[in-house]
Amino acid sequence: MENLKALAYELRENVIDMIVEGKAGHIGGDMSVMEILTEIYFDQMNISPENMDDPDRDKFIMSKGHSVEAYYAVLAKKGFFDIKDVIAEFSKFGSQFIGHPNNKLPGIEMNSGSLGHGLPVSVGMALAGKMDEKDYRVYTVMGDGELAEGTVWEGAMAASHYKLDNLCAVVDRNRLQISGNTEDVMAHDDLHERFRSFGWNVIDVADGNDIDQLKAALDSAKETKGKPTVLIANTVKGKGSSVMENKANWHHKVPNAEELEQIRKDLAAGKEAALHG
Repeated sequence: MENLKALAYELRENVIDMIVEGKAGHIGGDMSVMEILTEIYFDQMNISPENMDDPDRDKFIMSKGHSVEAYYAVLAKKGFFDIKDVIAEFSKFGSQFIGHPNNKLPGIEMNSGSLGHGLPVSVGMALAGKMDEKDYRVYTVMGDGELAEGTVWEGAMAASHYKLDNLCAVVDRNRLQISGNTEDVMAHDDLHERFRSFGWNVIDVADGNDIDQLKAALDSAKETKGKPTVLIANTVKGKGSSVMENKANWHHKVPNAEELEQIRKDLAAGKEAALHG
């Protein structure tokens, strides 16, 4: 698990390289979601470049598609494409590595970025698996600001109705969105109780940037029968550097030279601590 903890910091470094080279990117959410993606892709899912066309593969939807840089970094590490190509081409004219997931690329199931649609599509995938008597699981990651979209709750209602225990959603609960604190923009009140009222199994992950806690929660989700599971992963926006952490203005921002130097130092220190801590 220490290797996965260190890997999350290595992938953050890749994200920084993309954003600096491409001069664009949703850096804050990339940092908050990285451990979630790392645990799902490198410890939970049955997915690889070798089986990406296998109908029995596990499925993943990056519903908060604006955090695509983190998604690209993970997929490149899994071998779907070369990270050097991503860094060189990200957000450039004519590039396939655009600012939201592009399903013309290997490993990406769905174009996303118009918020609120990842969960409903995941419901359809999970329901198809049930109808076809497949064993695959479906995962989706949503932002907490995204939960203001009505389609999320239509999907949540359907998932419970069809008892989709092969579906696991994760909310990246960093409490910040582009226009400020989520509770000021559109308060979630008791998010756990809200999902429970829609018939979901709800697991709170106290530290959503902790690989061990995420693993325990995702393992538990696999054992849950008769209902879908949602993880409320309490994360830190901009996780990995004090320059960015818990600051709403880092939702979409390119660091200047001084900020970049400190961010790189902080990420290197975080990686070292993960390896030896």
